[in-house]
Amino acid sequence: MTEIITLNQICEELKIDPREAREKLRTSARDKKNYPALAAHKPRTPWQWVKGSDGEKEAKAALQP
Repeated sequence: MTEIITLNQICEELKIDPREAREKLRTSARDKKNYPALAAHKPRTPWQWVKGSDGEKEAKAALQP
């Protein structure tokens, strides 16, 4: 069974505000060249990824200061 990682879990790990994180992810999702997995995110759906996936890695990279 695959383990799902949510945005809230990443926010706790990186100690950032979930609201600011969503704003950063939306901005990064528009950059299809640098964040292709985030660009595949559909609006109005939860930010969640399979543990160890490219999407999770891109999300963490986009949220780093």
